[in-house]
Amino acid sequence: MLVSYKWLKELVPGLTATSAELEQKMSTSGIEVEGVTTPSEGLSKLVVGEIISSEDIPDTHLHITKVNVGAEDALQIVCGAPNVRVGMKAIVALVGARIADNYKIKKGKIRGVESLGMLCALDELGIDEKINPMKHEEGIFEMPAQAKVGDSIFPYLDMDDELIELSITPNRADALSMHGAAWEVGAIYGLPVQLEEKTLVEVEQAAATKIAVRVETDKVPTYKIRLIEGVKIAKSPQWLQNRLMNAGVKPINNVVDVTNYVLMAFGQPLHSFDFDQFGSDEILVRQATSDEKITTLDHVERELAPEDIVITANGVPVALGGVMGGADSEITDETTTVALESALFDGTSIRKTSQKFALRSEASSRFEKGINQGTVREALDFAAAMIVELAGGQVLSGVVESNDYQPNLPKVSITLSRVNAALGTDLSLETVEKIFVQLGFGVKVDGEKFTCEIPSRRWDISIEADLVEEVARIYGYDNLPSTLPVSQNAGELTEMQKFRRKVRTGVEAAGLNEVIGYSLVTPEKATEFVGELETTTLMMPMTEDRQTLRANMISGLLDIVNYNQNRKNADVAIYEIGNVFLPNVDDIRPTEVPNLAFAISGNVEDKSYANKAVAVDFYYAKGIVENLLATYDKVTFVPTATQPAMHPGRTARVEINGRHVGFVGQVHPATAKKYDIAETYVASLNLQIMLEELPAQTIFKEIPKVQAVKRDIALLLGAQVTHAEVVDTIENSRVKSLVKVELFDIYQGSNLPEGKKSMAYSLTFQPVENTMTDEEITAAVDKITKNLVEKLAVEIR
Repeated sequence: MLVSYKWLKELVPGLTATSAELEQKMSTSGIEVEGVTTPSEGLSKLVVGEIISSEDIPDTHLHITKVNVGAEDALQIVCGAPNVRVGMKAIVALVGARIADNYKIKKGKIRGVESLGMLCALDELGIDEKINPMKHEEGIFEMPAQAKVGDSIFPYLDMDDELIELSITPNRADALSMHGAAWEVGAIYGLPVQLEEKTLVEVEQAAATKIAVRVETDKVPTYKIRLIEGVKIAKSPQWLQNRLMNAGVKPINNVVDVTNYVLMAFGQPLHSFDFDQFGSDEILVRQATSDEKITTLDHVERELAPEDIVITANGVPVALGGVMGGADSEITDETTTVALESALFDGTSIRKTSQKFALRSEASSRFEKGINQGTVREALDFAAAMIVELAGGQVLSGVVESNDYQPNLPKVSITLSRVNAALGTDLSLETVEKIFVQLGFGVKVDGEKFTCEIPSRRWDISIEADLVEEVARIYGYDNLPSTLPVSQNAGELTEMQKFRRKVRTGVEAAGLNEVIGYSLVTPEKATEFVGELETTTLMMPMTEDRQTLRANMISGLLDIVNYNQNRKNADVAIYEIGNVFLPNVDDIRPTEVPNLAFAISGNVEDKSYANKAVAVDFYYAKGIVENLLATYDKVTFVPTATQPAMHPGRTARVEINGRHVGFVGQVHPATAKKYDIAETYVASLNLQIMLEELPAQTIFKEIPKVQAVKRDIALLLGAQVTHAEVVDTIENSRVKSLVKVELFDIYQGSNLPEGKKSMAYSLTFQPVENTMTDEEITAAVDKITKNLVEKLAVEIR
């Protein structure tokens, strides 16, 4: 909803707050303001000019014009508009002016003729074609005759107005009108509201002698018609066109523009028919039949259904009730008699119809959200009087209507103590009463009890809590006292929250960037990296690729890798901490399990003049996992080939104290091809198990006082023996001084027996108190080698 600041000041005469102050005040009192804009922003040096001569340039469509802009000399401007004429007042962009798209006007030559400016159409000022009353090919815009030569054009076109864009929530549809906005501003600042009034003059002839109204549906509480004869269709005055364009509505003609003006002012949708096109003296409002069709104002033929409300004349639909009129009865230049409609339509029915036909109009949106049921007749009479002012004619006496509908005005009571208890305030009786009066409520006070009669424009208020809210927002949310909640314990993070932060710090220290993926994926991706599982699928998903709760996060990370690599970002290192959704045998709802997943692709180190590029490999990804799990007692990596989406020779299952916690490895080449990504390494870890297995405390060990000793051993062993088995055997040899085992060489090939490989290890011994003697070192190495020979059948080289 665009609110004109100029118009608003007319409705609230005492308003002195600036638009910026109003923006802040309204946003903090319950109606959010999206922003304030000025149509003239970015435009400059645009003045009113009068064309005093015009000569055609032979063999072209161009004209050489002399334009008086209030300066000593007239300007020579070359213009190609077809409607240029002597005596016309137009928009002149002087040399140095800025017009739409920040285009700067410069002195130049056109067909060899010097041109010192530009004569403009509205679209060249940035007026959108959706609200522009002129097409570009029709020529330049003609300024009002009373416009003074040399003046800025902005006041004449209301382009110096400030437009306040309101973000209206469904419960405050009363603000979808200038009157509603005025009442809101008046209540906020405690100012009286002065709404525009018009005196309707009727002739003696009754409208009922020419037309009758019948309603045969309970979806239309009331339907009213007025007849206006002898109208003359023409353009609306400039002020009315300005008001409509600033509200985002395209001016059409003086009759249609009045209905749109009243819509913006009252929030009451109206419709004007060409009465002579009815071919009947009765209007019937009913539900459509399945075999009916109508061609609406947008000249599209639409097939109707029984749930649609139609206005019919002579049995033929002439309008889609509350949504759009019919093309056969629209106002044209030949119209002389106007049938003016004002009605109430069921909001649910209107919404279904507008959605079905994709016809979202200003009228339908207001019927959907609700309108002021108390001003249906008032808006009709105002519009009829205004049409006579602008289009001439005479209003036939009386309103032809289905019934004289009047809404019931609810009365809501509340006590002062209830208000103060709810808000934590100590407001006086006078303060609360003043707020209710500012809101325009009828108030009766009995002791400390308020009984408020709610006006029809505030249909959102019906219970005691609504009155509390009104007091709070008008008094000012920022004025309400704030207190801390009473509690014995201060709030703190849960153990899982603390742990997630610790894990996040660890992976970011490894150079990974956090991403947030979708929890809803396709059924195939949901279980792609975890095998067959029962999943949870939405009954009515918004899209097919967002219908199943994920059981793994790797698929989402690979989509992000693909997105980056498709945009020439080849080196990707990302992680996500989130929940996966696993089946729950005891409940139909899935179990949410916190997980960590990461994906790395590309180079760890880029190529430089001194070094070659270093690509990501299995050991780099495994190293990140090892660093995360460095504080755990027993971490093992077990080779696995059971996951179809992972490389069978470069994937390991991760275990902590024998519990399966996740996996790390390379994405299978076939899977990588499906995702259209380069070689990628991933890992997935269950944070719940990691938290459960986290050592209770870190035990400090005294720093050794003596020097460490290293010895190397080389082993010839079977090709099927793994590094993990060797390390386990060495560590289980019960040599207390052994503190570190490192593999520094592995060889398999020529000069070795078939089915054998060579592995070399560095053993570090670190006694605590005394330096080890050669005999002690030899004994320790012999004990280790003996254990290796007995358990793994190795040969010491």
